[in-house]
Amino acid sequence: MHSTHRLELFPERVVTLLLFKDVKNAGILRKKAMEGAIDGALINPTMIVDSFQILVAANKAVHLHEVGKMKTRSLYSEIIFNLSPANNISDAFKKFGISDSDSAVLIVLVHEKEDKCNPEEITAHVEGRQISLEDLPTITDVAKVKKLYKLTPQEEKVGTLLDGIICRMATKDVI
Repeated sequence: MHSTHRLELFPERVVTLLLFKDVKNAGILRKKAMEGAIDGALINPTMIVDSFQILVAANKAVHLHEVGKMKTRSLYSEIIFNLSPANNISDAFKKFGISDSDSAVLIVLVHEKEDKCNPEEITAHVEGRQISLEDLPTITDVAKVKKLYKLTPQEEKVGTLLDGIICRMATKDVI
């Protein structure tokens, strides 16, 4: 039920994605992640259009981690920050991190290729139903995503929603 992707720019690193819905303990999960008891990024999946969005954020986070230029304190918080179109860290956590009332959670794990990732260790903490990543579009709030990324109808005529999002994520440090 989980999805695993090797990072192209860092072939020794692997990203594992776990999607849950009907989550009853989001507040507890959030607290555990903040304490470091859960070693992963807990993301609000209503703001995610495609897993590629996560992979771009993870690639950037790993790169910044490797060169010592992260803007946040951990690799996982850097992934959440990189999803945001803005440079405000607390705003990124409000928009892309989970809140106590969320009923869906996307967990992102980054690990070395040779290390055995044990998703069951993480899923044991979640009081919810794990679903396939292919069901992500049923959770995404497209209107909210378009508003946050300030995507215009003209942009959608020449590219996809995902194209506009990735463009905003990639250029936020430049603008």
